[in-house]
Amino acid sequence: MWDNEGVELRVLDHPLVTHKLTLLRDKETDSPTFRALVEELVTLLSYEATREVRVNEVTVQTPVSETKGLALSSPKPLVVPILRAGLGMLEGMMHMMPTAEVGFVGMVRNEETLQPVTYAERLPQDLSARQCYVLDPMLATGGSLGGCVKFLVDRGADHITCICILAAPEGIENFRKLVEDLDVPCTLVVAAVDEKLNEHGYIVPGLGDAGDRLYGLAN
Repeated sequence: MWDNEGVELRVLDHPLVTHKLTLLRDKETDSPTFRALVEELVTLLSYEATREVRVNEVTVQTPVSETKGLALSSPKPLVVPILRAGLGMLEGMMHMMPTAEVGFVGMVRNEETLQPVTYAERLPQDLSARQCYVLDPMLATGGSLGGCVKFLVDRGADHITCICILAAPEGIENFRKLVEDLDVPCTLVVAAVDEKLNEHGYIVPGLGDAGDRLYGLAN
């Protein structure tokens, strides 16, 4: 559905999505299982997220006859996981688009201000006419995701799809405000919208810190 500011929100309503999300929420789920579930869930999400991927008509020769089909357009889509937790979503996305290119943006949330800080990026300087798919497990305050989208648009990206496992209503609203003036189509695909953020900026009921659950606590 489209909100009144032009960001399209898609919440997947599918029993397999809910099943895998339920297992992710369980605090007893260990890191190896958590990583496998994220990969499986993102593959399901990416099926919906790539509905508008750009394609060209092509002709191929089957063993029987010639027929027409579709191939990804050039330039190829760019998949951009937000480090570090977004990295755990990459394989699930690449199952759907193995020929896509991959860039990286490293952002960390300042726990006092709750604002994103960029500490690394590896992206093409010119993203003109590129479709970008941004991966970030948790849309909490929305700052990191909104900052990444603005960063990509500043380099010329003209179509952005963001894939998140969970989102908070506050995060969706803040994200909308951050990208509403960019004049670039933006779609947000999530497995579920949770109840709220708590006083520490974490999604409730959520699933905890996605990065820690994927990779363990940083020393």
